[in-house]
This record gives sequence, structure tokens and C-alpha cells, in this order.
Amino acid sequence: MKAVVVGATGNAGTSVVRHLAGEPQVTEVLGLARRIPEWHPQGVRWAEADVDPGGTSLEPLFDGADAVVHLAWKFQPARRPVETWRTNVLGTVRVCEAAAAAGVRALVYASSVGAYAPGPPDGRPVDESWPTHGWPGAAYTREKAYVERYLDGFQLAHPELRVVRMRPGFLFKETAASEQWRIFAGGLLPQRLLRPDLLPVVPDLPGLRFQALHTDDAAAAYAAAVLRPVRGPFNLAADPVVDAGVLADLLEARTVPLPAAAARAALAAAWRLRLVPADPGLFDAVLRLPLLDTARARGELGWRPRHTATEALAAFLSGLRAGAGLPTPPLHAAAPALHRRPYARPHATG
Repeated sequence: MKAVVVGATGNAGTSVVRHLAGEPQVTEVLGLARRIPEWHPQGVRWAEADVDPGGTSLEPLFDGADAVVHLAWKFQPARRPVETWRTNVLGTVRVCEAAAAAGVRALVYASSVGAYAPGPPDGRPVDESWPTHGWPGAAYTREKAYVERYLDGFQLAHPELRVVRMRPGFLFKETAASEQWRIFAGGLLPQRLLRPDLLPVVPDLPGLRFQALHTDDAAAAYAAAVLRPVRGPFNLAADPVVDAGVLADLLEARTVPLPAAAARAALAAAWRLRLVPADPGLFDAVLRLPLLDTARARGELGWRPRHTATEALAAFLSGLRAGAGLPTPPLHAAAPALHRRPYARPHATG
């Protein structure tokens, strides 16, 4: 089996290519990225590709592939949503159409918990039938929701192509910590300050609870979706649900109640002053995310996370403190903070 991974050098991509290369049924793994990395895991070969409209012709790269895993996604520049739309939406359309034209048999797409409409008032976990309308106030959730609508029509038009949509919670691992900090926090708070002896309190925001997952566990689910004859969406998350108490335990801190409006006002002010690269609309979306029921992934993919959500977050914090990374353009630990280069073309992340 030949598998092609689009967006193979970021957080999810580096784990997925390594996991696929370790599967006996997979004889060839081709990783596609805009820039060839210095990282060369065994069993993975690389090719340059740009999914943006007018970019690389993708069909020749997909020729002979049994499965395409599409992970490429731009979180930044959040201040230029037309640019992220070109990569995230129009680029995804190009990947899907090229996969169909090349006769690929399976397409596994990285959707997200962010594609879902706000969760139910009672806070119960939702299964894959929950509406995927997204939160309209953030580019990330709008784009994820739009791609879900596109895929509804695409899979009807191509019943011969097995389309799988993975909808994970937040993905963390040690070597992706520096990249994630640059994307969402920029340089406002040095990452070395996230130590128990330097952060005595954690804000307890009403409605702040989310699910996390170690990226390597998500990669195992992606590999299972490549290898098993499954279709449709799958929720991915690990226990426990993360709230202020869980974060405080990790940081050996105490919680302090803080109104969500006050936190949002501070973030909005920092956004206007260009101190942070993450817009306040994304904060609004996070407070409305549903919790995920993962029964389908456990049953049909035979999937179980090997790490708890707490362990995934601990890996993230460890990576921040150590300045961890990988020798790929997105995950390089020494890359500068994005908000300090507001007019540079940032990488697409996987």
C-alpha cells in the first residue's frame, strides 16, 4: 500500500508519517510539504508541494496511491483570513479533486472539534451526528465547517472513493510545543515562564473545558482509518476533560475565578496592539466547543488512546520549557514568533 500525506511536516503530519511507515501493510509513505525538511524518518520520502490555487500539480504526486491523508492547514496569518481561506478551503478542494482524478481509493481528512456547532446546554458529549456548523466568529471554525459542507457533496459525487473525516480535540506533543506557542501566543509570554514556581495561579473561566489528545494517539487513529474499510466521521479525544482544575494541578498552581468577559477584553486589547497572533474570535469558539463521544472510533477503528489528556498536556509543557522541536520548517524550535513578522508568509501546518 502506498500512502501520501499532505502537510507532513507539522504537529500531526510528523506523527502520521512515522506511524504509517511502521505499519507492515504500508510499503511506501510519501510526505508532501512546501519545504523539504532536514528530518528523514525511516521509510518516508519527501516531495515539495503547494496546495494553494495555482500551486503544484497534485495528481501526478497522487498517482498510484491507495490513500491520501490531508493534514495541511494554516492557522496564521489570522489577520488575513482570505489567505488562510485559500490554503485551508480552496487548497483542500484541490487535494480532494486531485485524489479523485488520480483514482485514489481512500481520502482521510483532518477535520476538528472546531467544525462542530456549539455544544448542548447540558454539556453532554456529542457523537458524529452533531451539526457541523462551526462558530461563525472565528476563521478557523468557519473554514472547518465549510470544508465539511464541501465534503458532503464530494463524497456523493465520488462514491468509489472512501472519505474519512477525523474530528480530534486539541492535539499536543512535546516536539510541537514551540510551534503551537508561536501560533497562538506569539512572544507576549516567554515559554520558559510556564513553570510551577513562576505561575502561582490559573484563571478559572466559566465554560472553559476542552478535550486533549496526544498527537501520536491521533496518528494511530489516522493509520487505522487508512487501513480499515471505514467511511465517515470519527471523534477523537482522551480522558479526562481538561478544565482550570486540571491545568492548575499540572502547574502546581491554584485557581482564581475570572469572568470570561474580562479575559476576552484583555485578549482583544492584546490583539489590537498586535501583541498576540490569536484573535479573540477563537477564544469565543473554544468556550463553546462540545465534548466528544469517541465510541465510534473505539468500536470501528479499534482505537484506544495510549496517553491521557493530562499526559498530552504535560508533554506540551515539557516541550515548552525545553524548547523542543524537530528539524522541519514548522516544528523548528528556533523559528521566530509569527506576530513579529506580520507580513511574512507563514508555513502551512499539519
